[in-house]
Amino acid sequence: MLLNKGGMGAELADPGPAFRLDEAAATLAYDGIQAALRLHYGRGARGILVRIGRLMWPYLLADASLFLWARLRGARFLPSSWRVKLALELLASLLRGESNNIAVHSLDLDYMIVDHDFSTIKSRDASEPICFVTLGLLQECVYCASGRELDVTETSCRAAGANACEFHIRAD
Repeated sequence: MLLNKGGMGAELADPGPAFRLDEAAATLAYDGIQAALRLHYGRGARGILVRIGRLMWPYLLADASLFLWARLRGARFLPSSWRVKLALELLASLLRGESNNIAVHSLDLDYMIVDHDFSTIKSRDASEPICFVTLGLLQECVYCASGRELDVTETSCRAAGANACEFHIRAD
């Protein structure tokens, strides 16, 4: 029902085919799903979108190259903070694709992901950050790397008029 409300086909309900979309189709699907959920559930859509993001992590890993996957598996022997940094770098490399506009920054013990090219946000009329799927994806990424829940917040969003989407990860 929600996919139809967002003008998309029901085939997107199955994550397998959804992960095989080209970049333009994936961008439209991502934007449409978020818009439909926010329209239908209002502020309650945040929890649903965060959960969708968290559920995407295993699919991204399954689609990662053997080299990236092996690096992440080998990281389990590193200290927790190094594992988090490595996992964030892996996620950034998977999300950035051909562009180099997603960066991971170290802030003493914390981290920040900055995305200057988040093309899935079409409008800039949100009053607050709305990248809940990415937020959930980051939460699951750092949970898998550290074995515990870390505080992940979106501090600025292109949809709210900022120059970049920025996510702060408290690693302490």
